[in-house]
Amino acid sequence: MTGVVFARVTLAILLVTASLTLTACSAGLGRDTTQTSASSSTEGLASAQHIIFMSQENRSFDHYFAKLNDYRASRGLPRDADDLPANASNPDPNGVPVAAFHLQTMCVEPPSPSWGGSRIAFNASNPASNTPTMDGFVIAAAGTALYAGLNDTRGVRAMGYFTDQDLPYYYFMATQFATSDRFFASVPGETPPNRAYMMAATSMGYVHDPKTSLTAKTIFHLLEEKGLSWKVYETDVSGSPGDAEVSITGSFLGYFQPFASQHQANIVPLSQFFTDLQNNTLPAVAMIEPGWSLGEDEHPGVGMNPQIGVVAVSKIIGALRASSSWKNSIFLLTWDEGGGFYDHVAPPTNVPNPDGIAPRDLFSDEPPGDFTRYGFRVPLLVVSPFAKPHYISHTPADFTAVLKLIETRFGLLPLTKRDGTETDMLEYFDFVNSPNLNAPAPPVQPTNGLCYRGLP
Repeated sequence: MTGVVFARVTLAILLVTASLTLTACSAGLGRDTTQTSASSSTEGLASAQHIIFMSQENRSFDHYFAKLNDYRASRGLPRDADDLPANASNPDPNGVPVAAFHLQTMCVEPPSPSWGGSRIAFNASNPASNTPTMDGFVIAAAGTALYAGLNDTRGVRAMGYFTDQDLPYYYFMATQFATSDRFFASVPGETPPNRAYMMAATSMGYVHDPKTSLTAKTIFHLLEEKGLSWKVYETDVSGSPGDAEVSITGSFLGYFQPFASQHQANIVPLSQFFTDLQNNTLPAVAMIEPGWSLGEDEHPGVGMNPQIGVVAVSKIIGALRASSSWKNSIFLLTWDEGGGFYDHVAPPTNVPNPDGIAPRDLFSDEPPGDFTRYGFRVPLLVVSPFAKPHYISHTPADFTAVLKLIETRFGLLPLTKRDGTETDMLEYFDFVNSPNLNAPAPPVQPTNGLCYRGLP
């Protein structure tokens, strides 16, 4: 969806919001967010010879991992995750509460992850406020439906969630390996700026799809300057992903020109990833782009079953685990923003603006703001032989923590103030014992979930 469409969706949402009289209520975080079990030592990190990161599309933590504690408890583990509260709800445009519910269909009309929609979700009565009420997810989804001609004009789909019966592979991986209940998108907005942050720790002021090349350095610039190997593996090799008009390479790295065009040899098909595993030629750092046109990116939409994307991810991770590179690799999987789906944890609002640049492409009907707030929580899987089994981090972090881990491992300087102050993620790992080297095989992910237009 383009930035212009997102702005028009914002207007529809604001019109819906204007008819409401809502009482703002503070959103309890439900957990101490201070860093726990973290290590400031880099000893042992050199054991990790390969760091691979991948991001799927548009799912929040509560939407995917609403019942993670139930799953953990069924396996004799403590209920350590800050997952979906039992009484979670949001008001609809008429002020009627909509309770969280288990989705019976895997295919859901998309809510709104836009800049405006995110601010309405954060505080429905005052979208420009930094005070979280977390009461506008349903209203934002209703506005999106009204503008886009979707069926769910009440917005209830924003409160839907999946369980381990729907996503057994992800529930297993989040439990057997390591995860976080305080991992946030970098920007309270859509895909393009968040994917820019994943590589550069900034979007250079863009909250929508950049219409010009970005000149900021990326993590790949730093690796190249130090003579370290890197690759971008792209699943869709036939064209540009999503809204990336300037992404002439077929990868979101194409935002960063002329660097991307000058390093076309580093941007290769996903098939090369499997070849590199077989030949033991995996680079030091790799980014894997999802299969947008193949329906493997897990983006919500009519006829779009996220289970297909889970299977694609399982094949990638499965190939890594079966290879000689598994013993010294770290694989990080996340989702590029919450997609407009409900999450009960308020994002921090006091994080560093990466480079001091204010939003430069807001439309007139979008609420003001700055890059000093995280987006909403997203799932995170830390899959590695070094990952602490069953570990849940409660340390607030965003996508730039992945950059900080890479920088720490390979002795690179920070790209911006954002990654410069991030956690290095060392708390997730035990480099001495490799406790997950011989982790049990995950369950097979089904793909036969119901997929129909409608709710629940």
